Amino acid sequence: MATFHYNPHISVDCVIFGFDDEKINILLIKRKQIDKKVYALPGDLVKKGEDLDVAAARILSELTGLSNVYQEQFKTFGSPDRIQDPADIEWLKSIREHPEARVITVGYNAIIKTNDFEIHASSFAEEVMWHPIEKPQKLAFDHNDIANTGWAMLREKIKREPIVAFNLLPKKFTLRQLQTLYEAIVGNELDKRNFRKRMLRNKFIVPLDEKEQNVSHKPAQYFAFDKEIYKEDFAKDQWFLF
Repeated sequence: MATFHYNPHISVDCVIFGFDDEKINILLIKRKQIDKKVYALPGDLVKKGEDLDVAAARILSELTGLSNVYQEQFKTFGSPDRIQDPADIEWLKSIREHPEARVITVGYNAIIKTNDFEIHASSFAEEVMWHPIEKPQKLAFDHNDIANTGWAMLREKIKREPIVAFNLLPKKFTLRQLQTLYEAIVGNELDKRNFRKRMLRNKFIVPLDEKEQNVSHKPAQYFAFDKEIYKEDFAKDQWFLF
């Protein structure tokens, strides 16, 4: 076995969500494990002397090919019984020098536009995929808890900082596109009239003198997100979301 250069007690798990213009997906990997199909979050041990933020970027890139993704720490998970499933224990024995070591993991999350990135599996990831969050999937270790916590905290952040959501939209967008995004985030259908009324109260949603073209329905007006107005309104707490 190769010389061990990792801290056997500290890991990073990346909870990456992607918006594909219709729904929110979560990034999962399939582990290389004989005769078993086990899905997990992209995660691994931290190298000795490695900064946590650097580790999160490295691990995400090594397993999924994603790079230049801004991730934020959201919680640390340290239950002593994080590893109980025999399949997880078996897998750890095949790849780690100290499979019995108690591991504390630092969760990182992010949300991106899936069309802006390409993914490919490498290292111990046999496959990497975008999985719809509305379709529950049993994950390795305590990754279901980590993923659910990451999504809950990210949704709260989007409510407080709407710029996170607007970064997922095209530079010019319709109110229909905006509502589709927010329905994907909140997880249920929103009343069209109330949604539009509430959104248009925000001065940073700027109407453009331009409409859709070559569409089968009535052309909708385009809007743009004005970051400068947003910064001013955000400082004054003059913005309206759910």
